[in-house]
Amino acid sequence: MPSLVVLGARNLGGAILAHHLQNGWRGAAVARSPETLETVRGAGGLPIQADASDPEQLRAALEQAKGEFGRLDLIVNAVSAVVPDPDRPFGGGPLREAELQDFDKWTVANARQAFVFLSEGVRAGAGNLIQITGGSARRAMPGRGLWAAAAHATRAITHAAAQELRADGIHVALLVVDATIDSPKTARFIAGRPENETADMAEIARAVEYLANQSPRAYTHELVVTPSGDRWVP
Repeated sequence: MPSLVVLGARNLGGAILAHHLQNGWRGAAVARSPETLETVRGAGGLPIQADASDPEQLRAALEQAKGEFGRLDLIVNAVSAVVPDPDRPFGGGPLREAELQDFDKWTVANARQAFVFLSEGVRAGAGNLIQITGGSARRAMPGRGLWAAAAHATRAITHAAAQELRADGIHVALLVVDATIDSPKTARFIAGRPENETADMAEIARAVEYLANQSPRAYTHELVVTPSGDRWVP
């Protein structure tokens, strides 16, 4: 029976965990809040309280999951390292107005999260490492340069890991969700929008499983998903 660990389980991470549990996987989720961990437990997963951005805490969490399951077939990083401030621009704001604290919040925190995930995931011996990011990994947008810088860094380090590890039979993939994800977190932003303008968490979870089930004879190292109602840029 395959096993996975999801980093972050409040919204998309929770949907990824639930999908795999329903399909016969054994699963754990790493989260900080007791409410999220209780949801993981209720879904039948193993809740592990830890800060996924802290190398030592994540290492201990992955060791706990590996001890429970015997092996780790898949680790998914679905953590959102930034909690947006309603009084500050999303994505860091225009560069002429941004401050160093905005750079640390939007760029450094997200890039650090990707590094910790990949480095500790490799050390844990996982067969598949899937990093989830947004459309800013493909292009920068005005007012969101700091967010795009983090996404581009995430893409670069994930590509590097894929090249380093593929010969060892470790599959590293970047899953780019080039859209707003329909979740409780985004509900007020997408209210009234047509369904096909937003990404479905269940569909993203299926994309994760597709990547995790690939053969070494046909790896996908980057997969982009975009709903039909949103713009698609080649």
